[in-house]
This record gives sequence, structure tokens and C-alpha cells, in this order.
Amino acid sequence: MQYEPIKRSLGKLISGSVWMRKILFVLLDILLLRTWHVKRELRRIGREINDNANILDAGSGLGQYTWRMSRMNKSWMIDGVDIDEEQVEDCKTFFRKEERIQFRTADLAEFSDPAHYDLILSVDVMEHIREDERVFMNFSESLKQGGCLLISTPSDKGGSDAHEADDESFIDEHVRNGYSVSEITEKLTRAGFRNVEARYTYGKPGNISWRLSMKYPVKMLNISYLFFIILPFYYLVCFPVSLILNIFDLNLSHSTGTGLLIIARK
Repeated sequence: MQYEPIKRSLGKLISGSVWMRKILFVLLDILLLRTWHVKRELRRIGREINDNANILDAGSGLGQYTWRMSRMNKSWMIDGVDIDEEQVEDCKTFFRKEERIQFRTADLAEFSDPAHYDLILSVDVMEHIREDERVFMNFSESLKQGGCLLISTPSDKGGSDAHEADDESFIDEHVRNGYSVSEITEKLTRAGFRNVEARYTYGKPGNISWRLSMKYPVKMLNISYLFFIILPFYYLVCFPVSLILNIFDLNLSHSTGTGLLIIARK
């Protein structure tokens, strides 16, 4: 299945409309379980960093997490970097009144800004990049001493809906099905990080929620965009169920899961 064309279509739909974009961000905040886990960790990290912190949204996409972080602290300086020039230009337009927020087009395998950032956030990005160790090195170089890296990515325990080594990813754009805890810990340690903490997200309740809220709608939209018409009615039925499952997933500890949340410090 292809996810990028759907995301691009959403981008075009909300392009130029500030309120439609904000409504989409709020809906994604509520619907996507990864956002629940990332937001909670951002609140914890946010209490540790200075008011004038420099933050990198690495793989900023539609700008959802940049928007979220900009609302958490009005003095944070935030850079969004993405390889998709069209999305970067849309974000520049949306955030044009925010001088403390800047966007640029760049390949994360080539991008670094030595000892500049207090926090780097990377959500659903590393599964798209083959040269992941180069990116981790660039993250390490770009962080200040004591800076923090927060990553959300699929795990090798069924992430990308791949349960065996030779299974294909549910999302065609993924170059890997997911990381094991040991693999990503070793790669980040080699890149210069310390105190690497990796924990599972998307346990049993989260995996069911993901199927209801993401997998089945994406499959429908890959058949025809006409399904955009019925999606509001679909979510009207499924959303309450997904909401309850998300609450359980956020508040339970998982011995395994299809997602990983990683916190590492330089």
C-alpha cells in the first residue's frame, strides 16, 4: 500500500486554509496513537529544556509536530526539515507569521547543524531512510552536549504490519519493516549517544486501534479516493473504539509491540 500519495492529497486539500490545517492537526492528535506517546514524552522533556531552546523537527512532513511544539512553549525556536519540497513550502506558508519557526528542504542523511539543538524529534521517519546510521551521526553532531533525541518508529515485532523477516511492509515507502531494541540502541550508541532508552508502543490494544484507524482506511483509499466520502461515517463508528484502545495502550507497559519510542541523550 502507498501512504505518501494519500498524505500528499491531504496536503493539497488543506493547503492555503489555516483553519482546515489546524482542524486536521487536532484530529491527528486525537486519532493517531503515536501522537499520544510522543506528546507525553515531549511534555516530560519540555520540563527539562530552556525556554529559548532550539528544536529540530527532523522529517517535519505536514508540520503537525512543529505546530504541537510551537504551542507547548512560545519561546522555543523550531526548525523543520523535510526532503519533500512541496510540503516544506506549504509549511512555510502556514507558519509565515511565526518568525521563530523556520523550514528548509534537506536530506537528513546530508543535514547537520553542529551543536545547535537542544532537542531533535523524528517521528515515522527512520523507516524511510536506508542510510540510517549517517542520519544518527548527523543528529548526534547537531545536538548540544546533554541534548535529547526522541524517535518514534516501527519495531521488528510486527511494525509496518510485517511479522516475518521476508514479509513486505504494509507501507510501500518503508525501506525497513522495523528496528529491534538492540539494533537501534547499538546504532545510536555508535553515533555517540548515551543513556539510550527504547520501549515498546502499540501493544495489543494499540495494534487493534491502528488497524481500525489507519490500516483499513488506507487500504480503502488505495482502492479509490472516492472512499474519502465515506470516511467520516466510518470514523464516526470506529473512533470511540480506537479512543478507548489508545487510552489503554498509553497507560499500559508492553513487553512487546509494533512501535518503538526511543529517548537518547548526547
